[in-house]
Amino acid sequence: MKTQYIYIDESGDLGLSEKSSKVLVISALITDNPGQLDRIIKNARRYKFNRELRKAKEIKFTKSSLELREYLIEKMNETTVCQGIHCIMDKGKLYSKYLRGNKHKMYNFVAGSMASAIILDSDNVEVRIDKSKGKYILRTDFNQYFEQKLRIGSNIGKINIFHSHSENFSGIQLVDILSGSVYQKFNNTNSIYVDKIDLSHFPQTFLELWKSRK
Repeated sequence: MKTQYIYIDESGDLGLSEKSSKVLVISALITDNPGQLDRIIKNARRYKFNRELRKAKEIKFTKSSLELREYLIEKMNETTVCQGIHCIMDKGKLYSKYLRGNKHKMYNFVAGSMASAIILDSDNVEVRIDKSKGKYILRTDFNQYFEQKLRIGSNIGKINIFHSHSENFSGIQLVDILSGSVYQKFNNTNSIYVDKIDLSHFPQTFLELWKSRK
């Protein structure tokens, strides 16, 4: 039976004040071979970045050196069965009072928009999202909404969604690197990391909500 794995993380915050991030980015890393992702993290820890990562429980974009970020992107470029999908919300274009008044619904909306852009044909899908929603009711609300959106246009049998600690899953740590890279481009107009992604080997989809079309 065919199983595909989706790892999800975000960059930016859910705030709407002047001090908040300009954008919210939610990213997904999709693969049918999570072992490739495990090897990337293990090799980074054991060899080239042993000193930098010696005391780190997990790899995070915000806490990594430029060299480590670039190394991880280069290694993801070498994978054979991975793709990335990113949903970027410009908060300046968020006019819905309902979403502005409920951060959890706002997050679910962006994640759901991303999910509806994922097209899969698989017997099983395992979704792992960095554990941030502490309350069971919030996790359940997210799971139901995300699964509904993920099934749009896809042929999927069973979907299992887990809220997991990122240090236990290489895929969550690597999607954090991707999400941080995309955030740098859309929030800070810094494309240094996104430009290093080899789109011919590691395809990416960038979904900008409410982007005007010429």
